[in-house]
Amino acid sequence: MENRSHALTTGFFTITLLIAAILYGLWFNRDRVQRTPYVIATAQAIPGLNPQAPIRYRGLEVGRVGGIAFDPQVAGQILVTLNINTDAPITTTTFASLGYQGVTGIAFISLDDDKVGSPRLPSSADHPARIPLRQGFFDQLEKRGKEILSQTEEVTRRLNELLSPEHQQTILGAFADVSTTAQKYRELPEKLQPTIDKLPALADQTQKTLHSVTALANDVNQLTTSLQAKGGPIDRITTQVERIGGSVDAVAGGIELDTLPQVNSLSDDTRASMRALRKTMNKINDRPQSLIFGAPGTPPGPGEDGFAAPTK
Repeated sequence: MENRSHALTTGFFTITLLIAAILYGLWFNRDRVQRTPYVIATAQAIPGLNPQAPIRYRGLEVGRVGGIAFDPQVAGQILVTLNINTDAPITTTTFASLGYQGVTGIAFISLDDDKVGSPRLPSSADHPARIPLRQGFFDQLEKRGKEILSQTEEVTRRLNELLSPEHQQTILGAFADVSTTAQKYRELPEKLQPTIDKLPALADQTQKTLHSVTALANDVNQLTTSLQAKGGPIDRITTQVERIGGSVDAVAGGIELDTLPQVNSLSDDTRASMRALRKTMNKINDRPQSLIFGAPGTPPGPGEDGFAAPTK
């Protein structure tokens, strides 16, 4: 009996000591940091995220995930409660994304900020502020991977269409045409070889022609120089033309001196004749009968026979 009592006492003491150690460990390891609650409301999938998952702000741990539950007011929306240290710089431009620890697949909340120096985001237990959740790297990779797979499927489908039997016949025909064209181009150098052989002789002939043109240009230059030289043909012709011009001027001056007086005299006679003709015409207009009876006689003057004084 004493052995049984001693064993029972020892068992109770061991159990009590174990419970005390557990309670002491819980008390010693309890979280004494003050935290502010925030909420993430999202319709995205959050695989690998569990309660008590760490929250990191630009790599520094600033809190823990308090709980994960469905939003009772919006169907399909998930509410993630975040308990973040009060000294964490949570601002109005802070956003969250899912990060993963290595290859384990355990997720954590990664916080970042679009702008440094934004005003802080106020939050409380009664009215927790909401932080937007953006797609993380793996989410973007998954989305891009789906797009790449879709494009790969489209490329594969087009390749299958391209390699269809009718298209294969077209491609083989194009290859045959290319082969025929290449064969014709292969024969082209043989046909051009006679012309290529004549090129040196043609180059020599061209060189000789250039020498002839150069010699002709030199001769023309010498001829031009000799014609324009002082005392040359052009100079002599110019002197002769000047002499002929002086002679013509002298002849014109002599003609002007001999002819002008006679022309002036003739002009005076012509004027006198015209005045006489004008007087005759005036008389005929006044007395047309004078053409038949002749001109009237001159009336007698005072002291002559037949003179009659005019009466008033």
